[in-house]
Amino acid sequence: MIIDATLIVIQVTVSLILIVFILLHSGRGGGLSDMFGGVAGGSSAGSTVVERNLDRLTVVVSLVFAFTTMLLSLRL
Repeated sequence: MIIDATLIVIQVTVSLILIVFILLHSGRGGGLSDMFGGVAGGSSAGSTVVERNLDRLTVVVSLVFAFTTMLLSLRL
């Protein structure tokens, strides 16, 4: 009972974080580099590192989301 409630809280939290991370990714435009004042066409080393780290965080959060989804489907 308590494990189910904990998994649901983790699931909702991770899903909200995943939504934010996906929305931070660049679309057809510049994405993070434009949002934080980067110049179009000129990419500095910092923005690419930030985007790579955002990619990694998104993958980790999506794996946690998938894992909690599977755990909830087995428990319910």
